[in-house]
Amino acid sequence: MALAIGAAYAPAYAQSTPPAAQEPTTVVVTGMRAALESALNKKREDNGIVDVIKAEDMGKFPDTNLAESLQRVPGVVIDRDAGEGRSITVRGLGQDFTRVRINGIEGLATTGGTDSSGGANRSRGFDFNVFPSELFNSLTVRKSSSADVDEGSLGATVDLQTTRPFDLKGFNATVMAKGKYNDLSRKTDPRVGFLVSNTNADRTLGFLVSGAYSKRQVLEEGFSTVRWDNGPSSGGWCAPIGVTPANPTTSTATTCGPAAQGVPRLPASAAATAAYNEASKAENFVPRLPRYGRLTHDQDRLGLTGSFQWRPARGSLLTFDMLYSKLDATRQEDFLEAISFSRTATQGGKPQTSVVEAQFAPNGSLLYGKFNGVDIRAESRYDELSTTFTQPTLTLEQDIGDSLRLLAKVGSAKSKFRNPVQTTTTLDALNVNGYTIDFRQNDRMPSITYPFDPANPGAAMGIVGVPVVTSGTQPASVTNTTTSEIRIRPQGATNTNDVGQVDLVWEAFPDRLSFKTGANYKKYTFDSYEFRRVNQGDTIFAPAVGTSMASLMTTISGFGRGQSLPAGTPTSWVIPDLNAIAKAYDIYCNCIKSGPAGGPGDFTLSSITNGNARGNNRSVTEEDKGIYLMGEFTEELGGIPLRGNFGARYVRTAMSATGYQSAGGGSQVTVGNDYSDVLPSFNVAANLTKDFIVRLAAAKVMTRPQLGNLSPGGTVATTGTLTITSGNPLLKPFRAKTFDTSFEWYHGKNAFIGLGLFQKNIGTYIQSLRTNVAFKDTGLPMSLLPANFNGEEIFQVTAPVNTDGGKLKGFELNFQQPFTFLPSWGRNFGTLMNYTFVKSKIEYLVSPTSNTTITDDLLNLSPRSWNTTLYYDDGKFSARLSASQRASFVTRVPGQNNNDVEGKNKSTNVDISFSYKVNDKLDLTLEGVNLTNEPNDQFVSRARNSVVVNNVTGREFLAGLRYKF
Repeated sequence: MALAIGAAYAPAYAQSTPPAAQEPTTVVVTGMRAALESALNKKREDNGIVDVIKAEDMGKFPDTNLAESLQRVPGVVIDRDAGEGRSITVRGLGQDFTRVRINGIEGLATTGGTDSSGGANRSRGFDFNVFPSELFNSLTVRKSSSADVDEGSLGATVDLQTTRPFDLKGFNATVMAKGKYNDLSRKTDPRVGFLVSNTNADRTLGFLVSGAYSKRQVLEEGFSTVRWDNGPSSGGWCAPIGVTPANPTTSTATTCGPAAQGVPRLPASAAATAAYNEASKAENFVPRLPRYGRLTHDQDRLGLTGSFQWRPARGSLLTFDMLYSKLDATRQEDFLEAISFSRTATQGGKPQTSVVEAQFAPNGSLLYGKFNGVDIRAESRYDELSTTFTQPTLTLEQDIGDSLRLLAKVGSAKSKFRNPVQTTTTLDALNVNGYTIDFRQNDRMPSITYPFDPANPGAAMGIVGVPVVTSGTQPASVTNTTTSEIRIRPQGATNTNDVGQVDLVWEAFPDRLSFKTGANYKKYTFDSYEFRRVNQGDTIFAPAVGTSMASLMTTISGFGRGQSLPAGTPTSWVIPDLNAIAKAYDIYCNCIKSGPAGGPGDFTLSSITNGNARGNNRSVTEEDKGIYLMGEFTEELGGIPLRGNFGARYVRTAMSATGYQSAGGGSQVTVGNDYSDVLPSFNVAANLTKDFIVRLAAAKVMTRPQLGNLSPGGTVATTGTLTITSGNPLLKPFRAKTFDTSFEWYHGKNAFIGLGLFQKNIGTYIQSLRTNVAFKDTGLPMSLLPANFNGEEIFQVTAPVNTDGGKLKGFELNFQQPFTFLPSWGRNFGTLMNYTFVKSKIEYLVSPTSNTTITDDLLNLSPRSWNTTLYYDDGKFSARLSASQRASFVTRVPGQNNNDVEGKNKSTNVDISFSYKVNDKLDLTLEGVNLTNEPNDQFVSRARNSVVVNNVTGREFLAGLRYKF
């Protein structure tokens, strides 16, 4: 960097006066290099610190997914769901701290995902996989703040821009078609798109319509554990006969409970006693739900845009944009698992599960175990999911005289997520002896053996129900076990942003000083619901007479292709047949069918009266009113051209949150809160030479609290110890002070070296604490209290509160270089490389009632990440090889079940693409995505790095064509 600065400064002293204009010379090129040059020019010309990705033409975005394109930007890393980019983290700050605008209007698109990837999105984070990438022509990541960009981001503001008719000339029509093959699912899917636009001769009228459709059929396969927990010390296991943990030499008949369901009681042995004692150590951990499984994803994604532009007079421009996207999906999850390790004795029991052999690593992780009395389960979950996103936007640009300009914008972005079917069914084999799990050869893919054939419907697996009695009292459960389950959980969430904005620009001194002021109004509403079956599995009865067990089963096969599974791992097993079970049990009746006369179970659904579903029935409404004043300048200081902006934004937030307290079976509670912020900002860019720019930026920024933390729902106990457990609608936002410096050397045509330094002093964070608070100060209504309470009573309140934050700092290195200095054979090559380092330490509270803390990274922060691309482009043939890597990061601190953290391990993704221009109208393309079949590798515990999820989704290959009329 010192050499770069020295080289840049050298010619600066030779210039007596700078040129009148120092705009970069634009050389007309085509293909991939044209997109790179356009993006680099946008970065160079902006007053702030931004990065830009441009599509050279319709259907030619760098990647098939918006998030996967954004990961090419320095400081941006992505998180995937089902092998596809879903959310982003910018400079260590996750999706809750990043705002997304589409055509200048803030939007929030959310969808559902696998539980291991966050499940249904009920947060402020943006799901980029809702949209086809073909709809957009540019992505801009704004890393520094300015007063004219509305508030809400600590990380970055991402602008997504669709194509408009005046971006093109005359008549344009393009079609694109691709076929995509996945080597794990062995499915071939279509991906098609089109664009039609036209403008009249004098470019006063124009229209554009574009669309894209894709189908994606993917298998996700691998091993998972859900969580890791302490062994027998968590309850529910037993020692060998005649052995107790307290006194290994004393015989007792209650240590293991009764010999339920005919479990053979094995004699005690010294080896078994030693194994049990080893497993009982508090520092040892075992997987709670060890399982191999397959997730079958089937997605249909449709996107449409429309744009109309009209110049009714000189200096006037009216633009109407419409964006529509629909993501429909089904997902089936099929697992073969040992459920006993996830249940304690108080959860329905497994007191007959005993340790026969056990080996643990020095760090406490289970290496090998053999167990008796284990319940084996085949679990199948089926989801139907959809997200519908709509956004109309109307924009007016109007010149008023020679020095005044009016900008007005109004729009509404609505994202409607629905999961009308989420049904889980199970088959069970009770009290299996000789179950083994062995991590000694591979800590991510253990060897698991079952003492029966899981693929044989008659071997052991079946529906375990409460036997229907013909006389006497009908029992509701089975002793010392839980029955097979039918879980039904329909749910959904809706997000709406209604936005209006007016800006006025005054050219006080043309080309030197202008002032910009404006006001904006945004109403954001979030509404979430969930229903659950009242009795998940407690009142499932045995199949009706005449219904064979085999008729309620089906089989999956071909599991683990190309994954080097441990020898003996089942590649086929029986699973519940959901359609057959739904018909036999009439599970969607929303009714009670219990006992011999009524049928096989209770299938009533409930929401606010159901303690398990109540928390996801909540809503938030925010009205945000803001005004700002900003100056933009271009000046010289000591012969050095300066440009930039300075200003401040004032915003007032009025929030209302609704949730449900458990009182009375679900009492609605609504609490309001308001707060205001003054957010000054400053950006300056100094051209020390024509090609060397130094930028400085500083700002105060804010992000509003996570939606889940705002709900006033929970529980209020007014007998005994007075306690409240709930969210906290009185939370203040996350606030930070940001400082950025950027050194940029544009040392040749389409060539660039950059160093960015950044620091964010996060003043407030949010964690759960227990505090003693008078009820009247909680914001909860007095109606939740008995009549003899007056609100002065002190309650122990466990809720999210604002706590101290911490510093986040780091640097970015960015390098872009065409190899024009090489001989003719190499002149068409080039490279793009970047590296980011981020450091941040937060003190996390271990529990709301303890002063003990864990100091670790900010959630979703990867300390190191890099991207590199090698490309070739001669105008006719182009190729690109790209790799991206993000270091491991934490997703939860503290972790569950006495673990310090949970997170994801390092990942590296490699992609390749080729394009051949047959003529001016026809292009042929070939692409390879995820060439290394990178696993989604999730862990728990820094010290043990115990596997939570280790799934792969396969490589994808796309071949297609583009034709331009």
